[in-house]
Amino acid sequence: MSFISLIFKNPFRNKSRAFLAIIGIGIGIATIVALGAITAGLTQTMDETLSVGGADFSILSKESDATGTPYGTATLDEAWLNKIKNINGVKNVEGVYIGMIPIENNPFAMLIGIDPNNEFNLSSMKMALTKGRMIKDDSKELLIGKLAIEDLNKSVGDKITIEDEDFIIVGVFESGDPHLDSELLTSIKDVQNLVDDGGKVSVIYVYVESGVNVEEVTKQIDDKYGDNLTTVTSITDVEMAAESLDMINAASWGISLLAIVIGGIGIINTMVMSVYERTREIGVLKAVGWKKTRILGMIMGESLVLTLTAGIIGSLIGIGGLELLTYLEVFGIMTPVYNIETFTQAFGVAIVVGLIGGFYPAARASRLPPTEALRYE
Repeated sequence: MSFISLIFKNPFRNKSRAFLAIIGIGIGIATIVALGAITAGLTQTMDETLSVGGADFSILSKESDATGTPYGTATLDEAWLNKIKNINGVKNVEGVYIGMIPIENNPFAMLIGIDPNNEFNLSSMKMALTKGRMIKDDSKELLIGKLAIEDLNKSVGDKITIEDEDFIIVGVFESGDPHLDSELLTSIKDVQNLVDDGGKVSVIYVYVESGVNVEEVTKQIDDKYGDNLTTVTSITDVEMAAESLDMINAASWGISLLAIVIGGIGIINTMVMSVYERTREIGVLKAVGWKKTRILGMIMGESLVLTLTAGIIGSLIGIGGLELLTYLEVFGIMTPVYNIETFTQAFGVAIVVGLIGGFYPAARASRLPPTEALRYE
């Protein structure tokens, strides 16, 4: 039997022990993958909302307020719309109110309030009406995304109760973006009334004149209104939201460290028992000429095989769990996003666990005197 085949076969001689070691490490890996995908999904969803309609940039309040907008900032007075529109190079602005409101079976539904009379219409939001008509101002009417109407099992003309208010679906839109197509649109006045925040907006979308440098426009706004407003191009520019994402990332790294400690102990135990049971076999290998480095490499390789197997199984468990929760619509409009960074972290942890957990048993096996090992029963 070749050296490589031994490395892949030996860890699974005792199947129950290998299974327990793999599951123990796999749970930690699954958690790392799940948290990483949720963080990436939240970031993508918020980024897409910040750039809805192809706006050149967005404006949020400088003031933090965890109970305000979905970005953790306070709402803004509508008077800011005219002030921003008068900035040199600005073509158009639109104040939008974004509310996370429980709707039917979706506890995290996103209701977007727009001004139907503004130039900022469905075409600028890259949406197309597939059924019905445009909403009217302050009329308790809804436009609903293609995916949302399927999930709610509704059609044009049906009513939806939101915060004890009846809204009528007057149209269905489609954008091709699963996030946008899972949302609902109504007039901004209706959303303001629902959340009792009249005359306020969550975010201001800014469109600049053709040929105008966007950075120059944002600099003008920052210089003039920087004490009250913040210009943003991505969610990582928003302090409160960025802090929340950092907390999730910190939790992911904390679990990674815990997985290394617990997994390392488990692998040490598994590999020490394996070496103990194979003492005579290791003695034979040394007697026929195997060097210490070859024995060391074999045991370390076996440890890595176990932990990498745990990494694969843990990743599959994490993905499967998230997909099930997504199917059950636990996350609402947020869809987990799997990226290379998440899996790099997960498998990095698996490799570290394998190296740490395998070193002591490997060193112990490589130092076994062949004469004593051959006498072992």
